[in-house]
Amino acid sequence: MESHLLAEASTSTTRTLTITLFLIFVAITLGITIWASRQTKTATDFYAGGRQFSGFQNGMAISGDYMSAASFLGIAGLIALFGYDGFLYSIGFLVAWLVALLLVAEFLRNSGRYTMADVLAFRMRQRPVRSAASISTVVVSIFYLIAQMVGAGALVSLLLGIKPGTTFLGMDADTAKVATIILVGALMIVYVVVGGMKGTTYVQIVKAFMLMIGALVMTFLVLVHYKFNLSTLLGDAAAQSGKGSAFLEPGLRYGVEKATASETFYSKMDLVSLGIALVLGTAGLPHILTRFYTVPTSKIARKSVLWAIGIIGTFYLFTLALGFGAAALVGGKAITAQDKAGNTAAPQLAQALGIKYFGGDTGGAILLAIIAAVAFATILAVVAGLTLASSSSVSHDFYANVIKKGTAGERDEVRVARISALVIGAVAIFLSILAQSQNVAFLVALAFAVAASANLPAILYSLFWKKFNTSGAMWAIYGGLISAVFLVFFSPVVSGSATAMFPHEDWQWFPLSNPGIISIPLGFLCGWIGTVISKEDDTDKYAELEVRSLTGYGAH
Repeated sequence: MESHLLAEASTSTTRTLTITLFLIFVAITLGITIWASRQTKTATDFYAGGRQFSGFQNGMAISGDYMSAASFLGIAGLIALFGYDGFLYSIGFLVAWLVALLLVAEFLRNSGRYTMADVLAFRMRQRPVRSAASISTVVVSIFYLIAQMVGAGALVSLLLGIKPGTTFLGMDADTAKVATIILVGALMIVYVVVGGMKGTTYVQIVKAFMLMIGALVMTFLVLVHYKFNLSTLLGDAAAQSGKGSAFLEPGLRYGVEKATASETFYSKMDLVSLGIALVLGTAGLPHILTRFYTVPTSKIARKSVLWAIGIIGTFYLFTLALGFGAAALVGGKAITAQDKAGNTAAPQLAQALGIKYFGGDTGGAILLAIIAAVAFATILAVVAGLTLASSSSVSHDFYANVIKKGTAGERDEVRVARISALVIGAVAIFLSILAQSQNVAFLVALAFAVAASANLPAILYSLFWKKFNTSGAMWAIYGGLISAVFLVFFSPVVSGSATAMFPHEDWQWFPLSNPGIISIPLGFLCGWIGTVISKEDDTDKYAELEVRSLTGYGAH
């Protein structure tokens, strides 16, 4: 009895310590946001941070935007539960940057002003194209936001010691998770509404630095534990995973040999679909595209992507040690007991390393608090960037250019951006509550598929195809967007499986979890068909865009 009371007291003490450290980190990032809000005076400040950031600063901010809950929590969890197959996400997310660097970054910075639609609308009819781009931006951002909020719910549940069967402040575990998601949503809305792009960028820079340091420390401690012997680490991970040698081979999650030939084929196609979505998705993500506008020139935009590739590449190498380290030192059973989708593997590893190296439960609580705070700052920063990209598109593209036809004042535009941030945040909170059983890296892969289906065909055609026109842009955006969302709705992600959003319903008929293999080619095909069937042709405007995108002449 006495030992039970001591354990409870110890848990209470460590929980208090964890929450205190965690709140300090949140207070620091909020302080940065409030400071930045005082520097935000114009629309350019709100949307593009005044275009004052250097290549390194913007590279850090891009990394901060990109290394989301999916990268830190989701990939570490997938590697911890599925070994080799989990690491496919790291490779896909990293390779995607080469597409962004070679095909999009410099041209976009030269051609646009605040949003993706600026590039499309340059040589086409403003109202229909901006409306389509705005809808697409909001849908992609909401898909991405869901992943971050789900990660936040899992993270704070671990932080507060909330497990299935336990209560917190009179709430059961499920209710406490829902309350967490609502709280994160409210906080992120504050970041955007108050700080704009300037506040969001500085939070992302601080967060990227903290995340790299945190991941480096954990990777180093894992390697020290195994005396820098990777084969021992991998052997232990395979043994503790409960999957044996299969853990280190392909086929645990994708390309699995199933009972029938058709099921095996679909499993392999799911892997191809995922790969296509990951590699092509980054170049169509609205919150990444807006980052290219926060620097003074296209040369610095290119340099910032190179910095981002270096930082992100190093980080994804760390995820190998984090994922396999979590499998070896925490174990697959303990990870899934806390979170079925494995989203808490990295923080649980931090706790295990803290107990081993820094003196029992208190050491575990301190390292858990630091890593959880870093992960939470990661989520807040990414969520703020996403909400800003989508609310900017609503205000700048839809309100200012479609409804007001270019007559809206800067103050009105920023006010509408802040109101739309509230609405988009509320929708994301609601959908996140439904998606709690999904792994966050997997959810982000869906956002990548939607971005690559709807946005990428329109951007690439606009930059590189002389005959592309308004009809083609509309067909590309709506064709890719509708097909991707339609296929996701009828896939095992939404119904018909134990981890679906609606596990007790079954209307799924599309066998793949990721729609990319169908919807991305459809987006390109629709763009071509829409262009060919239209008589509209403005080669002069294309020539002007080509000069601008290649030289930067006339860029804002």
